[in-house]
Amino acid sequence: MSLDRRGFFTGTAAAGVAAFAATGATARADNAPADKFALPGSDRLRILLTGDAGTGARPQWQVADAMRAEHARQPFSFALGLGDNVYEQGPWSDDDAQFAAKFEDPNHDLDFPWLMVQGNHDNSSILPGDGGWLLRGDHEVAYHARSRRWFMPSRYYSVRIPQEQPVVEFFVLDLNPIAAYLPPLFQPYWAADGQFMTEQAAWLDRAIDESPAKWKIACTHHPYLNNGPHGNAGEYEGLGIEPIDGRYVKDFFEAHVLGRCQFLLSGHDHSLQVLEPGTASKGTRQIISGAAAKSVHDEPHTSGRHTPNTALYENYSDLGFMVLDLTPTSADLGVYTVDLSNGQSTNAFQRRIA
Repeated sequence: MSLDRRGFFTGTAAAGVAAFAATGATARADNAPADKFALPGSDRLRILLTGDAGTGARPQWQVADAMRAEHARQPFSFALGLGDNVYEQGPWSDDDAQFAAKFEDPNHDLDFPWLMVQGNHDNSSILPGDGGWLLRGDHEVAYHARSRRWFMPSRYYSVRIPQEQPVVEFFVLDLNPIAAYLPPLFQPYWAADGQFMTEQAAWLDRAIDESPAKWKIACTHHPYLNNGPHGNAGEYEGLGIEPIDGRYVKDFFEAHVLGRCQFLLSGHDHSLQVLEPGTASKGTRQIISGAAAKSVHDEPHTSGRHTPNTALYENYSDLGFMVLDLTPTSADLGVYTVDLSNGQSTNAFQRRIA
């Protein structure tokens, strides 16, 4: 995020600009294509982690080419798309041509389910990424019924894999209402203590408690810990302005996710980070894979604002993706960076993380 953009958000928050969202029921897809790619039935899984991809520009295609090459070498079971799926402002309808240009076409031949997360750019109103038009994201839910790949049956949902005797359950969250740069000040449905977030929290608590899976993984767009430009939840953008500093995001993670899931997967920051779990995260490991089309390059990092989080690996200049290999007894993570000059990927980090 540039300083000019940060200044814009500071001004709008101080002025109390209201978002353009309306109240309503949580969006759910009515149906799905009969030929939708099936979720795997195996207990040995190879999962593609990619985020902030949806530009439709050449770098996204180059990263997708590298993912295709890795898939040909050792096939993926499915993918997780960690938000900002349709840059810069999100879709205008569930049949928007952007879905083809920024998702289907770049990901051709990656023929498996893509569990999708909503990002701030998917819910834009005035400024790209402001997160201020929350109903825009409902078009992405509706697109679930149009695509073989795209899996987003609701704004938040969980998936057990395999369905019977699951080795893993993913809890896909939508924290955009409490992370928006243009907060829905006059729409109580979307407020931090409003119906949407209250129902989501109750659902998540129940779903985690009832999960029989060995691995419990939360998937969000916005991270809890982050050494990149966006910063940690509660300190987003280096601003102490409620709620765009993410203080309610921090509260949500600490009350409902940390210590209850082994991993928290996020995008938002255009970087690749594998952070160490600690006391603050109650043992939950934060992983950020948000460099599928853009990188932060020379944007200021959080190290200028507070002590950086301990990292096993972090990269702020290269594009890339991650691969999580899960079995009933182990979790191995690989980070792949992509050389845009030749399209080749390099396994830059490989480690058993649990």
